[in-house]
Amino acid sequence: MDQLLGAVCSFGYSMDFNTFCHFGVEVLLLIVIVWLLFHKSYPISELNRLTPKEIEELIDEWQPERLTPPVDPKDPALLRPVAESKLDKYVIIGGRKYLNFGTMNFLGLACHPSVEEAAVNAVRRLGVGTCGPRAFYGTMDVHLQLEDRLAKFMGTEEAALYSYGMCTVASAIPAYCKRGDVIFCDRGVHFAIQKGLQASRSRIEFFEHNNVADLERLLKVQAEKDRLNPKKARVTRRFIIVEGIYLYYGDICPLPQLLNLKWKYKVRIFIDESISFGVLGKTGRGVVEYYNADVNEVDMICSSLENANGSTGGFTCGRSFVIDHQRLSASGYCFSASLPAPLTAGALHSLEMMIEEPERLSRLRQNSCLFHKAIQSLNRFKVDGVAGSPLFHLRIPEGQNDYHLLDALIEKATKEGVLLTKMSQLKSQEWFHVPESVKISLTSEHTTEEIQCLLAIINSIDKS
Repeated sequence: MDQLLGAVCSFGYSMDFNTFCHFGVEVLLLIVIVWLLFHKSYPISELNRLTPKEIEELIDEWQPERLTPPVDPKDPALLRPVAESKLDKYVIIGGRKYLNFGTMNFLGLACHPSVEEAAVNAVRRLGVGTCGPRAFYGTMDVHLQLEDRLAKFMGTEEAALYSYGMCTVASAIPAYCKRGDVIFCDRGVHFAIQKGLQASRSRIEFFEHNNVADLERLLKVQAEKDRLNPKKARVTRRFIIVEGIYLYYGDICPLPQLLNLKWKYKVRIFIDESISFGVLGKTGRGVVEYYNADVNEVDMICSSLENANGSTGGFTCGRSFVIDHQRLSASGYCFSASLPAPLTAGALHSLEMMIEEPERLSRLRQNSCLFHKAIQSLNRFKVDGVAGSPLFHLRIPEGQNDYHLLDALIEKATKEGVLLTKMSQLKSQEWFHVPESVKISLTSEHTTEEIQCLLAIINSIDKS
């Protein structure tokens, strides 16, 4: 023992004072840690245990919290009509059959028997879902087939398939546009594009709706900034983002003028064709075909599969290097479970029907021109929409306050067995105010007589 004590003392003398203190503190901390590990805050024998009677009393007294807050039975959300059938040309609500002008099933493919059969066959062969993203056990043969068919149909090198229409453009924009970039965007873009702009963290410059002159004004201002700071200009990317047919207005973007500005000011252009895909152009390829432009001049095209295609999901298409980048950078592609096989098969079959049955597009275009021509004489309603577009909005002219006419129109149509709806918006999150409107969606399945019936209802309210 004396020898051990002597060795410790000689070890302590061999160290300088600071090192010895440091060593002592470490030993003390080690002792404290060991004490904490093995020390009990209370003797286990003294633990008070509840009797069976006390347990029963506590259970009887316990009141669980509501899963949802209490709701007023008269809340407008509870009074909205609920469809009891498929959202086809006719829909059943409250046991009554209505002629549907409210849903954007433009080519009548959403409930087509052969599309449903293709989806059922996919369920039998591939199941109902993948439960994984595309890059993580979520890719099936139907995904690759649909992407290949979409790319060939649109005349682009590649296409990328997304599992939800809204997340397509909301993911594609921030995949390319980053902090420090500049985005020139139309003020009339829909909510999903706004979310993509927000996620990009880029500087956003909004121009007046469909106003090319206002866009060029902003581009000139940016060009002057670039001239004054060439170092920053070299790392600043510039984008123009528009819609083919605007969801909130039903009009068409002036693509030829936009492409001229693209080359003049060296910017990239993204187009959302969610409404115009399957609707515009000779074969339904969208606004690029409508203006007979070169698809390679557009840097990226986005579209939903939930309107003309009558399925779920969306896609982007363009050059290979543009699409490949999304497979590792677009959050909706990387982190969302892939589009379920039956919906993919249904979208693929509806795309083939679009190609093989061009008469659907012809009927839709005829219906649009008929409706557009007939509503030009309205006095109390302002009409947003153009011939060739299947989407129209009836609004109250600026400066007037006859908003009750919109409700009166919907009420009158409901009594006559026609379903109309107001345009729905998350007003608290919209960046710009969009005037309230009654949305009218035409389809290829509507007959001339049915459109005339709708026009008679509109005219009766307009002249009241």
